[in-house]
Amino acid sequence: MKLLIVGLGSMGKRRARLAKGIDASIELCGVDLSEERRTGEEVRRLGIDAYPDIPSAVAARHPDAALVCTAPITHSGIIGQLLDEGLPVFTELNLVSDGYAENMAKAKAKGLPLFLSSTMLYRGETQYIKQQVAQFKKPVNYIYHIGQYLPDWHPWENYKNFFVGDKRTSGVREIFGIDLPWLLDAFGPVKSVYVEKDKLSDLELPYPDSWFVTLRHENGTKGFLAADVVSPKAVRNFECFGEGLHLFWEGSPSSLYHFDHATGRKNPVCTYQTVEHDSRYSDNIVENAYVDELTNFFGVLNGTQRPRYSFEKDQATIELIERIERF
Repeated sequence: MKLLIVGLGSMGKRRARLAKGIDASIELCGVDLSEERRTGEEVRRLGIDAYPDIPSAVAARHPDAALVCTAPITHSGIIGQLLDEGLPVFTELNLVSDGYAENMAKAKAKGLPLFLSSTMLYRGETQYIKQQVAQFKKPVNYIYHIGQYLPDWHPWENYKNFFVGDKRTSGVREIFGIDLPWLLDAFGPVKSVYVEKDKLSDLELPYPDSWFVTLRHENGTKGFLAADVVSPKAVRNFECFGEGLHLFWEGSPSSLYHFDHATGRKNPVCTYQTVEHDSRYSDNIVENAYVDELTNFFGVLNGTQRPRYSFEKDQATIELIERIERF
């Protein structure tokens, strides 16, 4: 298979590296406006033939599918262009619904897969939590804090120079975009929202940097979600509880626990046989989910799997994010 990667920044190179790990026979080509990225050492090491635009790459390499790994605000036009070229598309989080109706209609008319990333749905821990809540069949509540200091997200560049500095694709909005899909998957649709938001830091941001959100799900579940871009230590602390169920998770594969009331102990839950981790990222980011997500995309391409997420589901997620932001 020949795979085109549009955007050769950190995520594009990560996807390239993981794709080759899944299938070493995959041929990679790439597109990036930056000559520095197109000629970088890692791009050369991965064997990516890089071009300055999509038409040049398609004409030269005739790829079978494409991954969109650029800034979210640019996704809509790129997806449409790739669909016009007759390519199935995998895209990273969009965070905005620009062009959704047009691109979904175009993909349907052309019979092309349109695959949307939602990596947390592929985490073993989130799937375990979903399973336990479904089996419990009684009311639960959850408390969830996700935070990380924004300048630490991409320490190699100023936070104002990539998409999290834009109000429409803010760092807090990305947190919501990453975590709300699995929360909705595990606990169901939301019927009511209450929000408190504030600015705690001296960061030069056009949006509040700390949000407290209370979600009432249609099934009666209450969730408290704290999202911020000011926490000095990257944190992902989740707790779910009901009469007879108590789960704890601190974001890493080794930090998932199920409380046993009979013994009074928190018992560790292992959802991975082995864990892959890139030391350049926080310890709560594991490569396994990214691998599983790409494997799902390849399965969709060969007709053996269905995607776990979709543009239709993401449209509902984005509508919820906008509801939170309007509060």
